[in-house]
Amino acid sequence: MMRRLLALLLALCVLPAPASAWWEYGHEAIATIAAAKVKPATRAEIGRLLARSDLLETPTCPTRTIEQASVWADCIKELGDRFSYAYSWHYQNVDVCKPFDPASACKDGNCVSKQVERASRMLADRKLPTRDRIEALAFLVHFMGDLHQPLHAGDRSDRGGNDVSAAYGFIAGKRTNLHAIWDGLLADRAISSPAGGALGILSEVPAAERAGLAAGGVEDWARESWQVAHDSVYAVALGDPCGPKPERAVLDQAKIAALIPTVRLQVARGGLRLAKLLDAALAP
Repeated sequence: MMRRLLALLLALCVLPAPASAWWEYGHEAIATIAAAKVKPATRAEIGRLLARSDLLETPTCPTRTIEQASVWADCIKELGDRFSYAYSWHYQNVDVCKPFDPASACKDGNCVSKQVERASRMLADRKLPTRDRIEALAFLVHFMGDLHQPLHAGDRSDRGGNDVSAAYGFIAGKRTNLHAIWDGLLADRAISSPAGGALGILSEVPAAERAGLAAGGVEDWARESWQVAHDSVYAVALGDPCGPKPERAVLDQAKIAALIPTVRLQVARGGLRLAKLLDAALAP
């Protein structure tokens, strides 16, 4: 916990780049929920694939567990040109102040929604080499996390909130931005709030409601996250989600407390929906 806090404070010393989505905690929480909810046969197949993850030849970015796999797609950004083709796959900047139009942010399939669909197809294709299916599994687990971070689904032509200077709670004196707050500071606070952790979040969703929460498809989920960006991210930070941007948005403790349930719900949605896609691809 202390190491995480120190990392957060260090990250605030400069304006963060859009490198890691949901940092580690959000992605790992979604992966843990999915692993808990998939069918036993799916869980066994995930284990079989990840046991051979050395085939990816990314020793600095291991994928021996589903939690490690959930952050692999961010880790490989540090490997330079080898995976540079995938950089735009983590998001889709659909304008929250215009009608929902995912095609406008998804040229040639280079966006998070289309890559979730592509990774699902590849994971399900048992004719593909094992290495390709392991890579597809890692991409799928990560991109489902990205899809449920609202600023990876919608924005106001501000690079997913990276260009919106913001102040956050008790560390309001430090410089940060709206994207970094939702990626790390707010996500860490929300996920660790009681009942803390991934399974704590899952426990808050009644068993009878989980299938309904997982219903729909990728475009439905993208639209929903885009709407959350409008209704929660920008509305809370700016007052008017489509009004003028202040020199510096302020998220005080009251606003942070109001947003925690939204973040926790996004994590639960992401985990349950990821489980649904993994079962569809891997269960007999």
